[in-house]
Amino acid sequence: MSVLRAIAFCLAWLAPATAHAYIGPGAGISAIGSLLALIAAVLLAIVGFVWFPMKRLMKGRRKAQSEAMNEGAADGS
Repeated sequence: MSVLRAIAFCLAWLAPATAHAYIGPGAGISAIGSLLALIAAVLLAIVGFVWFPMKRLMKGRRKAQSEAMNEGAADGS
């Protein structure tokens, strides 16, 4: 019988109670703004680590391709 009491006690202890909590509009907007800023920072970091090296790589390829075309045009004419 004591096992049943222990289980009942644990279930009653884990049951949610009323919190009586209030987040004002200023704190709520601040929390939302902070979350959006964190998401934007992560996305911009990903862009910085992926896009700019890719942009540099593409620029180098275009430059090498245009140099190769200029050499071919100078040799072929």
